[in-house]
Amino acid sequence: MGKSKALFAGLCAVALVGTMGLAGCTQDNGSQNSSQGANSEQQNTAEPTASEPAEEVVLQIFAANSLTKAMADAQALYTEQHPNVKFGDTQYEGSGTLNEMLGAGQYADILITASKGTMDTAEEKGYVDAATRQTMFTNQLVIVTKAGGPLVGQDITLEQIAAGEYTLSVGDENVPAGNYAAQSLSTVGAYTEPDGATGADATGTGGEWSASLLPKITFGAKVGDVCKYAETGDVDIALVYTSDVYRMGGVEICSIVPDDTHKAIVYPGAVTAQSENAQAAADFLEWCMTDDDCAKIWQEWGFDIAA
Repeated sequence: MGKSKALFAGLCAVALVGTMGLAGCTQDNGSQNSSQGANSEQQNTAEPTASEPAEEVVLQIFAANSLTKAMADAQALYTEQHPNVKFGDTQYEGSGTLNEMLGAGQYADILITASKGTMDTAEEKGYVDAATRQTMFTNQLVIVTKAGGPLVGQDITLEQIAAGEYTLSVGDENVPAGNYAAQSLSTVGAYTEPDGATGADATGTGGEWSASLLPKITFGAKVGDVCKYAETGDVDIALVYTSDVYRMGGVEICSIVPDDTHKAIVYPGAVTAQSENAQAAADFLEWCMTDDDCAKIWQEWGFDIAA
């Protein structure tokens, strides 16, 4: 009997020790799992998930008037591809007027002008970030007349315009299309610059129109207005861009102004120095130059992507 009690007591002691050991292991594993779970939860909290929407951005653009239709289509496509990016009330004016607006303190994220000279001015005055500047598009200067009018099909020359054979409309000095027109007409003596420069060497600003031609000119504050004067028949012809024929309608091309009579028609774009969305603005400009679907939009409206 004494031996049985001793054996029983020994077995109980062994069982107790085993139970305590098992409990300790279970507790350690539970603490470890709990710690891992907490760490995992902290990591999940710290790292945003891919499904979280990107921060919404609204870009304000100042663009040359001739870009009206093409830019509106490009913006719609960009928002379709990038739903977090919206566009404010894009301002379409003569490029010189856009610079005046920036100089007066109006806000924009992006500036796109219709001439190298106007973007040079913007850069010199500190309106844009020079490092973001790039030439985006090219265009052509053409002579147009009212669609279906009596001059349709006639190959009108600069010499005929200088001779005063037609009434015409051109842009004023704030409108690059007007500057290009003045440069071209300087080659045939219809416009004289203070330093006597002509053609591509001229600026198309600060000069004088010939006494015989000036009474026949109607000036427009936007190239769209210039085109409209020809469309309505208020003038016989107008000097505008090829793209204006596409976006305005109601006019037909009589002839293309020779490229060597004026500076190259280019559209520089840049992020403004004041932009609060500089990276988003730069991304949009880059997309305008590289997206295949966007390229189709520029071509549809008469623009060529700059090489």
